[in-house]
Amino acid sequence: MAYQKIGIAGGGAWGTALAQAVIQSGRDVLLWAFEAETVRDINDAHVNRTYLPGIPLDPSLRATGELAGIAACDAILMVAPAQHTRAIAGELAGVLPEGRPVVMCSKGIEQTTRKLMSQVMAETLPQAVPAVLSGPSFAAEVAKGLPAALTLACEREEMGEALSLALGHATFRLYWSGDLIGAQIGGAIKNVLAIAAGIVVGKKLGKNAQAAITTRGFAEMARFGRALGGRTETLTGLSGLGDLILTCGSPQSRNMSLGVALGEGKTLEQVLGARKSVSEGVYTASAVVEIAQSSGLDLPICEAVHSVVSGEATVDAAIEELLARPLRAELS
Repeated sequence: MAYQKIGIAGGGAWGTALAQAVIQSGRDVLLWAFEAETVRDINDAHVNRTYLPGIPLDPSLRATGELAGIAACDAILMVAPAQHTRAIAGELAGVLPEGRPVVMCSKGIEQTTRKLMSQVMAETLPQAVPAVLSGPSFAAEVAKGLPAALTLACEREEMGEALSLALGHATFRLYWSGDLIGAQIGGAIKNVLAIAAGIVVGKKLGKNAQAAITTRGFAEMARFGRALGGRTETLTGLSGLGDLILTCGSPQSRNMSLGVALGEGKTLEQVLGARKSVSEGVYTASAVVEIAQSSGLDLPICEAVHSVVSGEATVDAAIEELLARPLRAELS
């Protein structure tokens, strides 16, 4: 399969950036956006003023407000926020052909059901072949054509490698993996951990603390991922450790910048009320903690983030509780 025509479901920053990258790969792209003004901006002015301002878009990129319009494409990139994926996939269910690859590009766990995006897709789009695109990738940099490397996971090796070749190019390098679970876990849990790293920065606790929270956070990611069936090599790769390093190291990350604001004393409502973009870690935190508790997993950093964003604890109380934990062997 050549995968020449690519449909993108989602007109936010990441969906638009992926559209740019795929066009640079020589593919034809049709992007669906929920907002009529985003469709007009892309088609008429070749910009996305709302979600990716200041970056000119390729004139060949076309946008539509009709979700069914992308169903005829050779492959679909599902870039809607994780908490909206079920609804959008449900709308595609009646028009998507059998065997069409759907690449999940949002990073999160469904809050109400505690299900991964692949599980949501299996329920809503059973005729699709699931794949996952995840890794260290700020949307603005990808849209500008700066180098990036990501994991493209698909259990069907031939299809996964064909998708990697079709969607990738010299500065947008895609590495195939057969580990669908591991690729999703890394992308989801790093958003929660990035909030913790941001709180450390906002509270001015220092670089030592930032390094410690990131490293111990990775231990939680690995523990959680292996418990759900992910492979260690995936979690230490681009979609796991790679994404964690990026997201916990720069306030350009939506989740880290949210944590910074919380550490500086702002409320969650104040931060989210001033944003159009979604900080997936806020919603994923509760799902991660519930899964961990039901599985007997110890994830103290994720639990601290959940307690803060749910209003169960203040930032100071959550930090105090983490620092009061008994010392133990590092690898335990």
